Amino acid sequence: MPTISEDQPLPQREERLFLLLSIFIGIISGLLVVSFRMAIEWLSVLLQGSAPAPHQTRLLVAPCLAGIAIALLTRYVFPQVKGSGVNQTKAALYIHNGYISIRTMIGKFLLAALAIGSGHSLGPEDPSLQIGAGVASLISRRVGLSRERLRLFAPVGAAAGLAAAFNAPISAILFVIEEVIGQWTSAVLGSIVLSAVAAVVVARWFWGASPMFRIPAISLRDPRELLAYAVLGIVGGVASLVFAKALGWLRPALRKQPQWFQMMQPALAGLLVGSIGYFGLPEVMGAGYGAIDQAMHAQFAFKMLLLLAAFKIIATTLSFSSGTPGGMFAPTLFTGAMLGAAVGSFEHHFFPSLTGSIGSYALVGMGVLFAAFLRVPLTSVFMVLEVSGNYSIILPVILANTIAYLISRALQPVPIFELFTHQDGLYLPSMEEQREESELHFEDALQPVSVPILQGADTVANTRIALNGRTTSPEATIFLIQCSDATWYAAYNAELTTLFAHLDAEEDSIDPSLPLQQALGPERTPLIFPDQQLASALPHFRRWPLLPVSNRAMRGALEGVLTLDDVLKRYQRQ
Repeated sequence: MPTISEDQPLPQREERLFLLLSIFIGIISGLLVVSFRMAIEWLSVLLQGSAPAPHQTRLLVAPCLAGIAIALLTRYVFPQVKGSGVNQTKAALYIHNGYISIRTMIGKFLLAALAIGSGHSLGPEDPSLQIGAGVASLISRRVGLSRERLRLFAPVGAAAGLAAAFNAPISAILFVIEEVIGQWTSAVLGSIVLSAVAAVVVARWFWGASPMFRIPAISLRDPRELLAYAVLGIVGGVASLVFAKALGWLRPALRKQPQWFQMMQPALAGLLVGSIGYFGLPEVMGAGYGAIDQAMHAQFAFKMLLLLAAFKIIATTLSFSSGTPGGMFAPTLFTGAMLGAAVGSFEHHFFPSLTGSIGSYALVGMGVLFAAFLRVPLTSVFMVLEVSGNYSIILPVILANTIAYLISRALQPVPIFELFTHQDGLYLPSMEEQREESELHFEDALQPVSVPILQGADTVANTRIALNGRTTSPEATIFLIQCSDATWYAAYNAELTTLFAHLDAEEDSIDPSLPLQQALGPERTPLIFPDQQLASALPHFRRWPLLPVSNRAMRGALEGVLTLDDVLKRYQRQ
């Protein structure tokens, strides 16, 4: 455990620890994720063989037997390892103060590796995210940081695990921000970046810096080709709806079954997925990255691509709904790649004059389904760029992903991860809903300036003379004082009355020639503008009875004023 001098301020010590531990967490997470991927590859060769092909008996036996082992271990040893890992990490952040047990982390590593390696149609990225979060939770507890820091360490580790799994730090950072934490500060972002970069450095030490997929650079010579990518966006949006509806129906249906049948579900799912591979489509088993690469190099016919996409959705729905631990990222990328390659093959057959490669359509298809199904539009764009290293494809990716995302939002209002949380009886914050919420601003509650305005450069004596004729309630009237440096001061009539009383006092008297702004002291109302969030005004009313709202273009000019009553009335109308 690091030793820290006790005479350092606690916040400063924690800030330094937070940054240093972020790097350490990234390194440990990277090593674990590399080991996790190696375990999957080793188990895949051991259980499925080095070259899985139809009519191999092991394709039926391996996922079925693995399902039996997974059911028993999940029931009696690792009860918290079900699911992909994304919702579990969010639950740790928002419910358990960042706590993920070491047993859960070990169980996720072992059972997800066994499930994917045996052929269940799941992916390693989501479990890697939870493994990284578990590393962060364990280290932060050992160091003994504050509860607030403990909560923040979960997304730091999650970014490290996902970055190592994808070999893509930017995508990992964006996903954690878009789906796990929603909002962030510069300190949190800095820690997430450090951990993600450290994890990727470790992963690249073993795997190299090459992107996961390679396709030729493309150039849009004919603008009509964008129409084909737009069609791909529509296809992806509809496919994401089918995928989400299938999971949304089967997962709760299986959970309602008796306990003895739930114990059999991973084995039955493994048998059904193995049957798909045994009777002709072994490509749908496991993560399927080899098949994605084949699709990018146009090694599948049009009908085969559609079959692979359809049966991948079926196989993933069976595996995930049975409670087998594993992720949704890889199946989503697989399905998107097949649909994209199918659209590309169709275009090449009927519109041979267009120049786009099938590989480029497969790559865009990956991002399309990622954006539509997982509902992370920014992550989907950068994920395609990072896993391919091909930035010439940016325009088709943005177009197709946006169309797919909008269609998915219209047809499936509840995002898939949020749907899973509701099925689990949890109500974690929806990051998509937070992004879509309309914030109220000062301009929404702004009122015209109706209070008297005094000049701060006038003397105290002259100001008293000017106000002598007013017959007002001391507690009801508010005055705005415009200071010579274009700032403002808001005061009740009673405050000014007390100030004027000092003019005639024998002790603590005030010089009558003193400017009013100096007599009131150096404090001024905060400088606020119409476009700022309305909620940020509330703390200021503890000190000020009224807030002047300034014009951004003209120093000292007012757009209007706000009182606490104005703010509360505006929120009541929302």
